[in-house]
Amino acid sequence: MMLRSRADALAAALLLSACSGSMIPPSATGPAPSRPGSVGEVATRPTPATPRPTLPVEMPTDPALVPGTAAALGVTRGPEIGSLIPSGERSRLALQAFRISCPTLMRRTDASGLTKGSDWNNACAAASSWPETSASEFFSRYFEAVQVGDGAAFVTGYYEPEIAGSRTRQPGYDVPIYRRPTDLIDVDLGQFSEALKGRTIRGKVAGTKFVPYDERQQIVAGALNGRGLELAYAADPVEFFFLQVQGSGRLNLPDGSVMRIGYDGQNGRDYTGIGKLMKDRGLIKAGSMQDIMQYLRANPVEGAAIMNENKSFVFFRELTGAGPIGALGVPVTAEGTVAADPKYVPLGAPVLLSLDRAEPNGMWIAQDTGGAIKGANRFDSFWGAGARARGIAGGMSARGSALILLPIGSVARLTRP
Repeated sequence: MMLRSRADALAAALLLSACSGSMIPPSATGPAPSRPGSVGEVATRPTPATPRPTLPVEMPTDPALVPGTAAALGVTRGPEIGSLIPSGERSRLALQAFRISCPTLMRRTDASGLTKGSDWNNACAAASSWPETSASEFFSRYFEAVQVGDGAAFVTGYYEPEIAGSRTRQPGYDVPIYRRPTDLIDVDLGQFSEALKGRTIRGKVAGTKFVPYDERQQIVAGALNGRGLELAYAADPVEFFFLQVQGSGRLNLPDGSVMRIGYDGQNGRDYTGIGKLMKDRGLIKAGSMQDIMQYLRANPVEGAAIMNENKSFVFFRELTGAGPIGALGVPVTAEGTVAADPKYVPLGAPVLLSLDRAEPNGMWIAQDTGGAIKGANRFDSFWGAGARARGIAGGMSARGSALILLPIGSVARLTRP
């Protein structure tokens, strides 16, 4: 995603996905700036719920369908959605998010094979003036549901961290936050071979060779020093690590102002999920963000060594204007945006979740993507900023069923009579 390091989803991303961070011992000089988290913080206690059963799968028969897409996986017509869409804040936020998405949604190519740009015209025209107080009626009137594949959903969470930081290095602020280096190069391998179409690598030129970029341990040790790449400095290396996981966040500066930063690339190195690593070694039990954070703070030297096993490192840029920005190129909406795999969900499409945890149940809009968010019915829910968002996202792990909402009339092309 643009919002995050494409590293993603706290509970699952830390266990399974692709991100990075820097763990170096806190500064021994100067007072320690305040931070939002604490060693004893815990994830928000989930509210149990009973998910709606998935539907029997209807397998596609058209051999011309593009493999690895929703259309090829199989699309089953869903139930009437009028009674399934809850009224209230979640649907209102989803309507806001859908309205913002429309200009891009109507002109982009849908990689999932589920829709064409023109399919969205009527719904987008209506959304521009539809009253938010009756948002659930909007979705009921202009959409119909499909289940992609078996419909079995897995949902994690992400948020926009707020951490202490400074634009300049000073006592208590000495964890570098780097801009993207100019010698970091993306290579589209498809330009060299049809067999490699769609694949990219990232590295740098060394003499006449293209080589991997510096790994995390080298960067933390000072490989980028002296190049003027320091965008800002974080106060707490643990908090900065989790900001890198998210790929976007807010720096609370010493003068009381706020600096927003966002993902601007990654060093191209493979990611090692520290949560899974720590669980496999018996260092933590639950594997939530809060569990990992507590262990890293309690064991800074061992934590630094663990982090060095993850070679991935994330770079940032300063953000101005509305944001944070998702992969659709529009600002994401707290409690209204989910990240999804665009091969299975049209970016901009509504998603109706019914899970074993109540907080994420209801309407969302797919406005983002992520390196760990792969496959049908895999979603990452965005909860915004602040303590509540942090508490929910940090422990979010829910399973159940998902329906994708498509404009009325488009489903007939995809399903059997």
